[in-house]
Amino acid sequence: MEKFIRLDGLVAPLDRANVDTDAIIPKQFLKSIKRSGFGPNLFDEWRYMDVGQPGQDCQSRPKNPNFVLNQPRYAGANILLARKNFGCGSSREHAPWALLDYGFRVILAESFADIFFSNSFKNGILLITLSADEIEALFQQVNATPGYRLLVDLPEQTVRRPDGHLIPFSIDPFRKECLLNGWDDIGLTLRHKDKIAAFEAHRLATKPWLAHTV
Repeated sequence: MEKFIRLDGLVAPLDRANVDTDAIIPKQFLKSIKRSGFGPNLFDEWRYMDVGQPGQDCQSRPKNPNFVLNQPRYAGANILLARKNFGCGSSREHAPWALLDYGFRVILAESFADIFFSNSFKNGILLITLSADEIEALFQQVNATPGYRLLVDLPEQTVRRPDGHLIPFSIDPFRKECLLNGWDDIGLTLRHKDKIAAFEAHRLATKPWLAHTV
């Protein structure tokens, strides 16, 4: 998992509440567990005018010109601004995979669904919960300002607007440490690989029959 320290990123506004995981990545794309390649199908039913299928070339598909991510001013955005209850619905981990593969490293919203919240942090996406007033102010500024960017500082736990206004945010200390160091569940386990190897060696030395498999 890639470390997260600071991000000076372009913001894309998704002005919808209760965005569920089926909207983030529709069910027909859940057959793969490779973790990559889902970006072109992020918000598939909103981005395209046809019904997408796994393995389809998205470059030739008709795009919905009214959907925010298809607007040129938001090309390359890596911060997503959303409303309340983002990521509700099923627990599919493909949702954060698709968001990350598209390029989003930060999502700002009034609230998040619990399982999506946990899955996103485990995959290196920083979710920031802000008040309804702060979110509304950001929507107004983003809509009024092409090329709107925010500076997200994880060590300082702040979001800096272009006008200099600092927005503090809270984060669980353990999740913060994992993001700063790039530790996913596998990375956390590998921190103890020497102890694991020593345990396995000792176990085989004291119980050699365990080395024999049928």
